[in-house]
Amino acid sequence: MELTEILRIAVNEGASDVFVVAGLPLTFKINGHQDRRGAVLMPDDTEVVIRALYQQARRDPEQRLNSPSVDDDFSFSMRDLGRFRANVLRQRGSLAAVLRVIRFGLPDPAALGIPPQVLSFARRRQGLVLVTGPAGSGKSTTLACMIDAINREREGHIITMEDPIEFIHHHNRCIVTQREIGTDTRTYVQALRGALRESPDVILLGEMRDDETMEVAMQAAETGQLLFSTLHTTGAANTMDRIIDAFPAARQGQVRVQLAMILQGVISQQLVPTTDGGQTVAFEIMDSTPAIRTLIREGRTHQIDASIQAGAALGMCTMDDSLAALCRAGRITKETALTYCLHLETMQRKLAAVR
Repeated sequence: MELTEILRIAVNEGASDVFVVAGLPLTFKINGHQDRRGAVLMPDDTEVVIRALYQQARRDPEQRLNSPSVDDDFSFSMRDLGRFRANVLRQRGSLAAVLRVIRFGLPDPAALGIPPQVLSFARRRQGLVLVTGPAGSGKSTTLACMIDAINREREGHIITMEDPIEFIHHHNRCIVTQREIGTDTRTYVQALRGALRESPDVILLGEMRDDETMEVAMQAAETGQLLFSTLHTTGAANTMDRIIDAFPAARQGQVRVQLAMILQGVISQQLVPTTDGGQTVAFEIMDSTPAIRTLIREGRTHQIDASIQAGAALGMCTMDDSLAALCRAGRITKETALTYCLHLETMQRKLAAVR
């Protein structure tokens, strides 16, 4: 099957990912389930598809594909179909690829079920906003919606640093500068340090991967920019612990104080299966109230969930409360809620009356 046909099937049938791996048929991931199509692929078959990927992306394949170890991440567009993110790798001596479908155009937050409380963080003027969750939970989509809201609503300079660029943001009310790691700049840290000299108003940092990136990101948020980034954590409390624990023990007290000052909020999300065979997003939303800032500063992150629950009137919601609400509404099963919850015993009590 040719690359164009593979991508057309993926887009038309709503696949999120396509797996091109020798020893298996082409595999489309649709609503979280694998759908295998056609004959089993041989190593020569996967190489043909992957070379077509490089041709479409206008990348030279020879140096990358002839290396003993291959790990290449890039994005490309296909006319009339959409944008795609490709990760090319070598496994068992043969080439393989995983393709993520992005589609053209920016997502509609209402259609995706992104609540207004999440989009409200786009109206902040400075500080740090974190979007967290497992890989494939829709973090990039949520961030794209917030960046688009800023671009439509106010003037400024938005700088994004991504690996690779997924959603394309055109200049609207804002000037938008999008930089791809490995193509336009070497590293997140290099791009971020440069951004501070480029008169930014809003910075999107694709991922805070290590303590150096975290440190520079927090410095940027301290100097008056609004900075968005992601972590692969679930829940605001776990996110705070992840950031603080990334630093040496001697510095953790200082980091807690700094984080308490700059943090605007944490949006944590999980993609969960629905009763109709689809998927939906469960959100945890934490706004940095004075009480929560105090908990972060004093190292009492284990009390953050209670403060989020107490802030329900402000639009805050814990992950477990979000899952429980979806369950009571019949959107997800009780078993799904219990599988994805953060506190099993608490969730069992919440759903005791649900059959």
